Amino acid sequence: MIYLIILVVLFVLELLYFKVADRFNIIDKPNERSSHSSITLRGGGIIFYFGALIYFATSGFQYPWFFLGLTLMTLISFLDDIFTLSNKIRLLVHFSSVLLMTYQLDLFDMPWYYLLLGFVFVVGVINAYNFMDGINGITACYSLAVAILLLIVNQSIVFIGQDLLVFTILAVLVFGFFNFRTKAKCFAGDVGSVAIAYILLFALGALILSTGNLIYILFLAVYGIDAVWTIIRRLYLKENIFEAHRSHLYQFLGNEAGINKLLVSFLYGLVQFIIGLLVIQFADKDITTQLLFSFGVIIVLSVIYLILKTHIINKYVVKAS
Repeated sequence: MIYLIILVVLFVLELLYFKVADRFNIIDKPNERSSHSSITLRGGGIIFYFGALIYFATSGFQYPWFFLGLTLMTLISFLDDIFTLSNKIRLLVHFSSVLLMTYQLDLFDMPWYYLLLGFVFVVGVINAYNFMDGINGITACYSLAVAILLLIVNQSIVFIGQDLLVFTILAVLVFGFFNFRTKAKCFAGDVGSVAIAYILLFALGALILSTGNLIYILFLAVYGIDAVWTIIRRLYLKENIFEAHRSHLYQFLGNEAGINKLLVSFLYGLVQFIIGLLVIQFADKDITTQLLFSFGVIIVLSVIYLILKTHIINKYVVKAS
């Protein structure tokens, strides 16, 4: 019953945000690099923060440093969605937020290289998560898959407060209701993609530290493959990897190949969910088996990715030019 109440509250909060966004003209106007063609409300992903806020208030203020970092990250991203802030200010707040997360995870008590690796990984994934938010439904589908996988593991290995995951799932469902449409009511905005990445990474970090098992990083395998290979290709073409673009595989599938974008988003989430279920099965195997499985997943995904992308570029991009 409590979860139903939280779901209703989140719906109401999202609708209230829509009124605010409409009142202050917080919108996303399409440009030549956009995958949409109509003006849409921006920042609907702020509901992810509200889900975490409700958890923080009802859990006796659990994970205070994490929540402070999430608040700073959400605030600066929301302001950036509206005003386009200086990169230096945004990066400073992002780094501070990541440090707060690592402090909450007790990485400061570990050897310095754990902190460095954790810091680089979190910053990289948050930025990749933001870049991957380019078509309707992809952030909702993918985040739902990862959050459910974490919830499944938490049933047997309690590594985090379960309601944080449940409230996050409810927030994703609310956002998905308005975003997983041919004509979306709202987009996540930087505030949404950054907030949900921060929440999921905190939970994933807690899981890895609790078990000492890095195989759970594969809960982000699909996004990771797309992000890394896209960066490699753009570097090869001597493009600025920090500029907006439409060269991720999901964008080629939806824009150039003309595949239904909601189907593409659903498949990204579904493939990640299936891989995640396999990860859970292999998590208790010996290290050799885990390594073979992990390399196998990365190689298979990479081959499929490269074949699909090369085919689409040759058929739709090269011929068109």
